[in-house]
Amino acid sequence: MRISKWAILLIVYWLLLSGFIQPLLLSFGALSVAIVLIVIKRMDAVDTQQNLVRKDHQLMHYCIWLVGEIFKSSMQVTKLIWTSPEKVSPTVAKIDVKDMPESARVLYANSITLTPGTISVDLEDDQITVHALQHPSIEELEQEDMKNRVAQIWEKST
Repeated sequence: MRISKWAILLIVYWLLLSGFIQPLLLSFGALSVAIVLIVIKRMDAVDTQQNLVRKDHQLMHYCIWLVGEIFKSSMQVTKLIWTSPEKVSPTVAKIDVKDMPESARVLYANSITLTPGTISVDLEDDQITVHALQHPSIEELEQEDMKNRVAQIWEKST
């Protein structure tokens, strides 16, 4: 079932990107999808790491929310830089992540970096060092909305 989902996803993605429906190009697309499916099947055979993502729909909801946050932050940063660059107040802070599994910490740190105006500088032990263009961005992270959304995706590892 997993391979068929990947096959459908890759075929649709390839068709959307290429936009060509000519026999030669379709055969190249089919060949490339087949090669990727073979690699996925072989990786599954040797992968012993347990899949920690609970539900696909939770990850999809998170990605949609994150895209919205990225858009909102990019508009805020653009407005800040264009209208009042003197209000830029670079700040560095440490965000506590001791109650999150390691793999969730990585997603959280990457999500922070993807959001314009903030960047994860370091992920060490139980803290993420974050640099922000303004202090309110740090305060927003300390409210833990993004952290809670990431935690909902991952199962608690005990």
